[in-house]
Amino acid sequence: MSLNKLDCYGVSERFLGEASLYPAFELGRVISQYRKLYKIITNKGEVFAEVSGKFRYEIRYLCDYPAVGDFVMLDQAKEQSGNRMIHNVLTRKSSFERTSVGAKDQTQVVAANIDYIFICMSLNLDYNLRRLERYLSIAWNSGATPVIILTKSDLCINIEQKLIEMDQVAIGVDVIVASGMEGDSYLQLLKYFKRGVTASFIGSSGVGKSTLINRLAGKEILLTSEIGKDDKGRHTTTHRELIPLPQGGVVIDTPGMRELGVDSVDLAKAFADLEKLAESCRFKDCSHKDEPGCAVRDAIEKGEVDRKRLESYHKLKKEARYDGLTSKQIETEKLNSMFQEFGGMKNARKYIKKHNKRSIKY
Repeated sequence: MSLNKLDCYGVSERFLGEASLYPAFELGRVISQYRKLYKIITNKGEVFAEVSGKFRYEIRYLCDYPAVGDFVMLDQAKEQSGNRMIHNVLTRKSSFERTSVGAKDQTQVVAANIDYIFICMSLNLDYNLRRLERYLSIAWNSGATPVIILTKSDLCINIEQKLIEMDQVAIGVDVIVASGMEGDSYLQLLKYFKRGVTASFIGSSGVGKSTLINRLAGKEILLTSEIGKDDKGRHTTTHRELIPLPQGGVVIDTPGMRELGVDSVDLAKAFADLEKLAESCRFKDCSHKDEPGCAVRDAIEKGEVDRKRLESYHKLKKEARYDGLTSKQIETEKLNSMFQEFGGMKNARKYIKKHNKRSIKY
Protein backbone atom coordinates (compact mmCIF):
# COMPACT_ATOMS: atom_id res chain seq x y z
CA MET A 1 0.00 0.00 0.00
CA SER A 2 1.31 3.45 -0.90
CA LEU A 3 2.05 5.75 2.01
CA ASN A 4 2.66 8.92 0.03
CA LYS A 5 0.52 11.15 2.26
CA LEU A 6 2.16 9.90 5.44
CA ASP A 7 5.56 10.25 3.74
CA CYS A 8 4.88 13.98 3.63
CA TYR A 9 4.11 13.99 7.35
CA GLY A 10 7.29 12.41 8.71
CA VAL A 11 6.51 8.69 8.80
CA SER A 12 9.60 6.49 9.10
CA GLU A 13 10.38 2.78 8.96
CA ARG A 14 10.41 2.74 12.75
CA PHE A 15 6.72 3.65 12.97
CA LEU A 16 5.72 1.57 9.95
CA GLY A 17 7.25 -1.46 11.64
CA GLU A 18 5.39 -0.90 14.90
CA ALA A 19 2.14 -0.17 13.04
CA SER A 20 2.34 -3.59 11.37
CA LEU A 21 1.65 -5.12 14.79
CA TYR A 22 -1.92 -3.77 14.52
CA PRO A 23 -3.18 -5.14 11.17
CA ALA A 24 -6.84 -4.41 12.03
CA PHE A 25 -6.19 -0.67 12.40
CA GLU A 26 -5.04 2.16 10.13
CA LEU A 27 -1.92 4.26 10.79
CA GLY A 28 -2.25 8.03 11.13
CA ARG A 29 -0.45 11.00 12.63
CA VAL A 30 -1.96 13.71 14.81
CA ILE A 31 -1.53 17.06 13.03
CA SER A 32 -3.58 19.24 15.39
CA GLN A 33 -5.73 19.00 18.50
CA TYR A 34 -8.95 20.70 19.59
CA ARG A 35 -9.85 19.84 23.19
CA LYS A 36 -10.83 16.14 23.01
CA LEU A 37 -10.91 16.01 19.22
CA TYR A 38 -7.90 15.29 17.02
CA LYS A 39 -7.24 16.03 13.36
CA ILE A 40 -5.26 13.16 11.89
CA ILE A 41 -3.59 12.57 8.54
CA THR A 42 -3.79 9.05 7.12
CA ASN A 43 -2.79 7.66 3.76
CA LYS A 44 -6.35 8.38 2.59
CA GLY A 45 -6.42 11.99 3.76
CA GLU A 46 -7.44 14.03 6.82
CA VAL A 47 -9.94 12.71 9.36
CA PHE A 48 -11.19 13.71 12.80
CA ALA A 49 -10.88 11.24 15.66
CA GLU A 50 -11.40 10.81 19.37
CA VAL A 51 -9.98 8.42 21.94
CA SER A 52 -11.90 5.15 22.20
CA GLY A 53 -13.67 4.30 25.45
CA LYS A 54 -11.42 1.29 26.08
CA PHE A 55 -8.27 3.31 25.51
CA ARG A 56 -9.53 6.11 27.75
CA TYR A 57 -10.30 3.57 30.50
CA GLU A 58 -6.77 2.10 30.29
CA ILE A 59 -5.01 5.49 30.38
CA ARG A 60 -3.39 6.13 33.77
CA TYR A 61 -1.61 9.42 33.16
CA LEU A 62 -2.34 12.55 31.14
CA CYS A 63 0.88 12.08 29.19
CA ASP A 64 -0.59 8.85 27.76
CA TYR A 65 -3.17 10.80 25.75
CA PRO A 66 -2.35 11.52 22.08
CA ALA A 67 -0.53 14.76 21.29
CA VAL A 68 0.42 16.63 18.14
CA GLY A 69 3.12 14.62 16.38
CA ASP A 70 1.99 11.25 17.74
CA PHE A 71 1.50 8.28 15.42
CA VAL A 72 -1.75 6.52 16.27
CA MET A 73 -3.77 3.47 15.21
CA LEU A 74 -7.36 4.11 14.09
CA ASP A 75 -10.50 2.10 13.50
CA GLN A 76 -11.18 1.65 9.80
CA ALA A 77 -14.84 2.75 10.11
CA LYS A 78 -16.41 5.98 11.35
CA GLU A 79 -18.61 6.09 14.45
CA GLN A 80 -22.12 7.61 14.56
CA SER A 81 -20.52 10.96 15.44
CA GLY A 82 -18.70 10.85 12.12
CA ASN A 83 -15.33 10.60 13.88
CA ARG A 84 -12.79 7.76 13.85
CA MET A 85 -11.61 6.06 17.07
CA ILE A 86 -8.00 6.09 18.33
CA HIS A 87 -7.06 2.75 19.90
CA ASN A 88 -3.28 3.02 20.30
CA VAL A 89 -0.50 5.60 20.47
CA LEU A 90 2.74 4.23 19.02
CA THR A 91 5.91 4.41 21.11
CA ARG A 92 7.30 7.95 21.16
CA LYS A 93 10.94 8.55 20.32
CA SER A 94 10.85 12.01 21.96
CA SER A 95 8.36 14.27 23.69
CA PHE A 96 8.05 17.88 24.82
CA GLU A 97 6.29 17.95 28.18
CA ARG A 98 4.94 20.51 30.63
CA THR A 99 3.33 20.37 34.05
CA SER A 100 -0.39 19.83 33.69
CA VAL A 101 -2.64 22.55 35.09
CA GLY A 102 -4.93 21.24 37.82
CA ALA A 103 -3.40 17.74 37.96
CA LYS A 104 -0.85 17.23 40.72
CA ASP A 105 2.43 15.52 39.78
CA GLN A 106 1.30 14.90 36.21
CA THR A 107 2.77 16.07 32.94
CA GLN A 108 1.12 16.77 29.62
CA VAL A 109 2.79 16.18 26.27
CA VAL A 110 3.03 19.38 24.21
CA ALA A 111 4.42 17.70 21.08
CA ALA A 112 5.83 14.27 20.25
CA ASN A 113 8.33 12.55 17.96
CA ILE A 114 10.54 15.55 17.28
CA ASP A 115 14.02 15.05 15.83
CA TYR A 116 15.35 18.61 15.96
CA ILE A 117 14.38 21.50 18.21
CA PHE A 118 15.35 24.84 16.70
CA ILE A 119 15.79 27.32 19.54
CA CYS A 120 15.28 30.79 18.11
CA MET A 121 16.70 33.85 19.83
CA SER A 122 17.08 37.27 18.23
CA LEU A 123 20.33 39.19 18.47
CA ASN A 124 18.65 42.42 19.52
CA LEU A 125 16.24 42.85 22.45
CA ASP A 126 15.56 39.14 23.02
CA TYR A 127 19.19 38.03 23.52
CA ASN A 128 19.47 36.32 26.93
CA LEU A 129 21.97 33.57 27.80
CA ARG A 130 20.08 32.48 30.92
CA ARG A 131 16.91 31.92 28.90
CA LEU A 132 18.94 29.95 26.38
CA GLU A 133 20.26 27.66 29.14
CA ARG A 134 16.68 27.01 30.16
CA TYR A 135 15.64 26.16 26.59
CA LEU A 136 18.63 23.86 26.14
CA SER A 137 17.86 22.00 29.37
CA ILE A 138 14.30 21.33 28.24
CA ALA A 139 15.34 20.47 24.67
CA TRP A 140 17.94 17.89 25.71
CA ASN A 141 15.48 16.27 28.11
CA SER A 142 12.86 15.84 25.37
CA GLY A 143 15.06 13.37 23.51
CA ALA A 144 15.47 15.62 20.46
CA THR A 145 18.63 17.37 19.24
CA PRO A 146 18.72 21.14 19.84
CA VAL A 147 19.95 23.61 17.20
CA ILE A 148 20.31 27.32 17.99
CA ILE A 149 19.19 29.93 15.47
CA LEU A 150 20.31 33.49 16.16
CA THR A 151 17.89 35.67 14.20
CA LYS A 152 17.91 39.34 13.19
CA SER A 153 21.67 39.44 12.78
CA ASP A 154 21.24 42.61 10.72
CA LEU A 155 20.34 44.42 13.96
CA CYS A 156 23.47 43.29 15.84
CA ILE A 157 26.81 45.13 15.72
CA ASN A 158 28.90 42.62 17.75
CA ILE A 159 28.01 39.21 16.34
CA GLU A 160 31.53 37.84 16.95
CA GLN A 161 31.24 38.49 20.70
CA LYS A 162 27.81 36.89 20.82
CA LEU A 163 29.16 33.75 19.11
CA ILE A 164 31.97 33.50 21.66
CA GLU A 165 29.37 33.62 24.43
CA MET A 166 27.39 30.92 22.62
CA ASP A 167 30.40 28.59 22.63
CA GLN A 168 30.55 28.82 26.42
CA VAL A 169 26.87 28.03 26.92
CA ALA A 170 25.78 25.81 24.00
CA ILE A 171 28.47 23.15 24.15
CA GLY A 172 28.26 20.73 21.23
CA VAL A 173 25.20 22.46 19.74
CA ASP A 174 25.00 23.76 16.16
CA VAL A 175 24.58 27.54 15.97
CA ILE A 176 23.08 29.21 12.89
CA VAL A 177 23.09 32.96 12.29
CA ALA A 178 20.13 34.19 10.26
CA SER A 179 18.41 37.43 9.34
CA GLY A 180 14.80 38.03 8.38
CA MET A 181 16.02 40.73 6.01
CA GLU A 182 18.05 38.22 3.97
CA GLY A 183 15.90 36.09 1.70
CA ASP A 184 18.26 33.10 1.70
CA SER A 185 19.05 32.82 5.43
CA TYR A 186 16.64 29.91 5.80
CA LEU A 187 18.68 27.84 3.31
CA GLN A 188 21.06 26.99 6.16
CA LEU A 189 18.28 24.91 7.71
CA LEU A 190 17.63 22.71 4.69
CA LYS A 191 20.37 20.22 5.61
CA TYR A 192 18.33 19.18 8.66
CA PHE A 193 15.17 18.35 6.73
CA LYS A 194 14.56 15.09 4.87
CA ARG A 195 11.97 12.31 4.72
CA GLY A 196 10.95 11.16 8.18
CA VAL A 197 12.35 14.21 10.02
CA THR A 198 10.19 16.33 12.32
CA ALA A 199 11.40 19.62 13.76
CA SER A 200 10.01 22.14 16.21
CA PHE A 201 10.69 25.86 16.55
CA ILE A 202 10.62 27.36 20.04
CA GLY A 203 11.54 30.77 21.40
CA SER A 204 10.03 34.05 22.49
CA SER A 205 7.38 35.62 20.28
CA GLY A 206 8.63 38.05 17.67
CA VAL A 207 12.09 36.50 17.22
CA GLY A 208 11.37 35.26 13.69
CA LYS A 209 10.12 31.67 14.15
CA SER A 210 7.07 32.15 11.94
CA THR A 211 9.11 34.00 9.31
CA LEU A 212 11.57 31.11 9.03
CA ILE A 213 8.78 28.52 8.85
CA ASN A 214 7.04 30.55 6.13
CA ARG A 215 10.29 30.63 4.13
CA LEU A 216 10.78 26.87 4.55
CA ALA A 217 7.17 26.22 3.51
CA GLY A 218 7.47 28.51 0.51
CA LYS A 219 4.33 30.42 1.41
CA GLU A 220 2.79 32.59 4.13
CA ILE A 221 1.09 30.05 6.37
CA LEU A 222 1.78 31.66 9.77
CA LEU A 223 1.25 35.20 11.00
CA THR A 224 4.34 37.11 12.08
CA SER A 225 5.00 39.75 14.71
CA GLU A 226 7.83 41.87 16.00
CA ILE A 227 9.40 42.30 19.43
CA GLY A 228 8.21 45.60 20.91
CA LYS A 229 10.24 48.19 22.77
CA ASP A 230 9.23 46.51 26.02
CA ASP A 231 11.16 43.38 24.93
CA LYS A 232 7.91 41.43 24.60
CA GLY A 233 6.51 39.90 21.46
CA ARG A 234 2.90 39.12 20.71
CA HIS A 235 2.04 35.43 20.50
CA THR A 236 1.02 34.78 16.90
CA THR A 237 0.82 30.99 17.36
CA THR A 238 -2.00 29.91 19.66
CA HIS A 239 -2.01 26.16 19.06
CA ARG A 240 0.33 23.42 17.86
CA GLU A 241 0.13 22.40 14.25
CA LEU A 242 2.01 19.93 12.03
CA ILE A 243 3.20 21.56 8.81
CA PRO A 244 4.66 19.50 5.89
CA LEU A 245 7.51 21.12 3.94
CA PRO A 246 7.95 20.86 0.16
CA GLN A 247 11.61 19.78 0.47
CA GLY A 248 10.72 16.96 2.89
CA GLY A 249 10.16 16.74 6.62
CA VAL A 250 7.60 18.48 8.80
CA VAL A 251 7.54 21.28 11.35
CA ILE A 252 5.59 21.57 14.58
CA ASP A 253 5.12 25.23 15.39
CA THR A 254 4.72 25.64 19.14
CA PRO A 255 3.76 28.64 21.28
CA GLY A 256 6.30 30.49 23.40
CA MET A 257 8.14 29.73 26.61
CA ARG A 258 5.00 29.86 28.71
CA GLU A 259 4.08 26.46 27.24
CA LEU A 260 7.14 24.78 28.70
CA GLY A 261 8.01 24.16 32.33
CA VAL A 262 11.28 22.95 33.83
CA ASP A 263 9.99 20.01 35.86
CA SER A 264 11.81 17.74 33.42
CA VAL A 265 15.19 19.07 32.38
CA ASP A 266 18.53 17.58 31.38
CA LEU A 267 21.11 19.60 33.29
CA ALA A 268 23.93 17.16 32.54
CA LYS A 269 23.94 18.07 28.83
CA ALA A 270 22.90 21.71 29.10
CA PHE A 271 25.65 22.30 31.69
CA ALA A 272 28.18 19.75 30.46
CA ASP A 273 31.10 22.06 31.33
CA LEU A 274 30.04 22.27 34.99
CA GLU A 275 29.41 18.53 35.12
CA LYS A 276 32.93 17.88 33.81
CA LEU A 277 34.48 20.23 36.37
CA ALA A 278 32.42 18.60 39.14
CA GLU A 279 34.32 15.35 38.56
CA SER A 280 37.36 17.07 40.10
CA CYS A 281 35.54 18.33 43.21
CA ARG A 282 36.84 16.96 46.53
CA PHE A 283 33.39 15.61 47.40
CA LYS A 284 31.36 13.54 44.95
CA ASP A 285 28.13 15.08 46.23
CA CYS A 286 29.46 18.65 46.05
CA SER A 287 26.68 21.21 45.62
CA HIS A 288 29.18 23.88 44.46
CA LYS A 289 28.01 26.28 47.16
CA ASP A 290 30.35 26.35 50.15
CA GLU A 291 32.19 23.01 50.23
CA PRO A 292 36.01 23.07 50.32
CA GLY A 293 37.85 21.82 47.27
CA CYS A 294 35.07 22.72 44.81
CA ALA A 295 36.51 22.65 41.28
CA VAL A 296 33.53 24.54 39.87
CA ARG A 297 33.90 27.53 42.20
CA ASP A 298 37.66 27.43 41.66
CA ALA A 299 37.13 27.76 37.89
CA ILE A 300 34.83 30.71 38.52
CA GLU A 301 37.44 32.46 40.67
CA LYS A 302 39.98 31.96 37.88
CA GLY A 303 37.58 33.52 35.37
CA GLU A 304 37.21 30.28 33.39
CA VAL A 305 33.46 30.04 34.05
CA ASP A 306 30.88 32.81 34.32
CA ARG A 307 29.47 33.02 37.85
CA LYS A 308 26.02 33.69 36.37
CA ARG A 309 26.14 30.30 34.69
CA LEU A 310 26.46 28.52 38.05
CA GLU A 311 23.64 30.69 39.43
CA SER A 312 21.47 29.65 36.49
CA TYR A 313 22.34 25.99 37.15
CA HIS A 314 21.25 26.26 40.79
CA LYS A 315 18.07 28.09 39.80
CA LEU A 316 17.03 25.46 37.28
CA LYS A 317 17.76 22.64 39.74
CA LYS A 318 15.55 24.34 42.30
CA GLU A 319 12.72 24.98 39.84
CA ALA A 320 12.92 21.40 38.61
CA ARG A 321 12.65 20.12 42.18
CA TYR A 322 16.18 18.72 42.03
CA ASP A 323 17.70 21.17 44.51
CA GLY A 324 20.39 19.56 46.64
CA LEU A 325 20.70 16.47 44.41
CA THR A 326 23.77 15.31 42.51
CA SER A 327 23.57 14.40 38.81
CA LYS A 328 23.35 10.70 39.67
CA GLN A 329 20.57 11.38 42.16
CA ILE A 330 18.68 13.45 39.59
CA GLU A 331 18.77 10.54 37.12
CA THR A 332 17.52 8.22 39.88
CA GLU A 333 14.64 10.61 40.57
CA LYS A 334 13.73 10.65 36.88
CA LEU A 335 13.72 6.84 36.74
CA ASN A 336 11.62 6.65 39.91
CA SER A 337 9.16 9.03 38.28
CA MET A 338 9.00 6.83 35.18
CA PHE A 339 8.25 3.75 37.30
CA GLN A 340 6.00 5.46 39.84
CA GLU A 341 3.18 3.00 39.24
CA PHE A 342 5.44 0.28 40.69
CA GLY A 343 6.43 2.42 43.67
CA GLY A 344 9.76 3.51 42.23
CA MET A 345 12.62 2.07 40.21
CA LYS A 346 13.73 -0.35 42.96
CA ASN A 347 10.32 -2.00 43.14
CA ALA A 348 10.12 -2.08 39.36
CA ARG A 349 13.35 -4.08 39.25
CA LYS A 350 11.90 -6.54 41.79
CA TYR A 351 8.76 -6.90 39.69
CA ILE A 352 10.75 -7.55 36.49
CA LYS A 353 13.01 -10.05 38.26
CA LYS A 354 10.03 -11.91 39.75
CA HIS A 355 8.19 -11.86 36.42
CA ASN A 356 11.22 -13.26 34.58
CA LYS A 357 11.52 -16.11 37.08
CA ARG A 358 7.91 -17.08 36.47
CA SER A 359 8.54 -17.07 32.75
CA ILE A 360 11.33 -19.67 32.97
CA LYS A 361 10.21 -23.09 31.76
CA TYR A 362 11.83 -26.25 33.05
